[in-house]
Amino acid sequence: MHSAWKKGNIDGVVIKPLRKYLDRRGFLCETFRLDELPPDLKPVMSYVSYTEPGVARGPHEHRAQTDIFSFLGPGNFLLKLWDNRPESTTRGNCMELFAGEDNPLTVIIPPGVVHGYKNISAHSRGMVINYPDRLYRGWGRAEEVDEIRHEDDAASPFKLE
Repeated sequence: MHSAWKKGNIDGVVIKPLRKYLDRRGFLCETFRLDELPPDLKPVMSYVSYTEPGVARGPHEHRAQTDIFSFLGPGNFLLKLWDNRPESTTRGNCMELFAGEDNPLTVIIPPGVVHGYKNISAHSRGMVINYPDRLYRGWGRAEEVDEIRHEDDAASPFKLE
């Protein structure tokens, strides 16, 4: 962890443990419910991504978008968050979470919180579902992508390792 970052909670980040309901057919898991989200948060799309073992996505941050990530397996992830918001009372805090098949979670990440995750599974592709509150590239995909990418900057203080 970069010396400027300290471990601690981050305002606005919500971590919700998920429950898998198992039976002989498999399992069912509610990843989010509108009546359990913050009142001003409304997801507008969803997507599923699979990440190969040992591969990372991010770190990056969004200017306006809130991400609602669900990690329920297959696979397990290291998720890191950094509060990079100038106005935040928890600016400078960093969180590490382990999420996925062994610890199913939904995590809400507000704009300005840098985030990245890495599949730490030995052999399994890891699945993540996201329900952001902004359309990718806006209505009709006519806008710029709402993200600031840090993963390609060798001098970035945001590291998943």
